[in-house]
Amino acid sequence: MKVLFIGNSHTYFNDMPHLFAEICRENQAEVEVAMLAHGGRGWDFHLEEPEVRFNIRYGGYDAVILQHTAHPMGDLDVMARCGRKLIDWVREAGARPILYMTWTTKEDGETAQDAMSQAYLSLQRETGCEVAPVGQNWWRYHREHPETELYAADGQHASEAGSRLAAATIAEVYLGKQLL
Repeated sequence: MKVLFIGNSHTYFNDMPHLFAEICRENQAEVEVAMLAHGGRGWDFHLEEPEVRFNIRYGGYDAVILQHTAHPMGDLDVMARCGRKLIDWVREAGARPILYMTWTTKEDGETAQDAMSQAYLSLQRETGCEVAPVGQNWWRYHREHPETELYAADGQHASEAGSRLAAATIAEVYLGKQLL
C-alpha cells in the first residue's frame, strides 16, 4: 500500500509519516509513504504546486493524507474550497482522501480546538471523506495522560510523543481499527 502525506511542518515534524508506516507494519500492514510538505503552507499553496497534482495523479497511491495550515488556519472559506479541489483530485486518481485534523497551540488550549475541529468536520460532512481527528484525540490524551508532553518546545508543533499520537490516529482511520 502507498500513502502520500500532503501538509506542512505538522506533517514533517519528527518524520511523522515514517512513524505512521511503523505503526501500520506493527499491525500487519505494509505501507510505503511519501511526503510533500512545506512549512507554514496550506492547501491553497499545494494546489498551485505542480508536484502535488502530478504525485496525486501518477503516484499510484492508495490514500492521500491532507493537512492544512494550523496556526493560524487562515481563511476557512479558502481552506474549504482548496480542500474540496484536492479531495476531487485524490478521488479522480482512485485514491482515498483522509483529512488530518490538527491541534491548537499550547497557549490557545483545548477550548480553541472546537473551531479547528469544526473546519475539518464540516469538510468531511460536505465531501463524505474520512477525517483523522488528531486534534480531538490530542486533547483527550492530554486529559488522560497529563504527564506526557505532546508539544515541542515552541508550544505549536508536536513532541515525538505528539507525533506518535498523530501517526496512530491517522493509522486508526487508514487501517479501520482501534489502536489508541
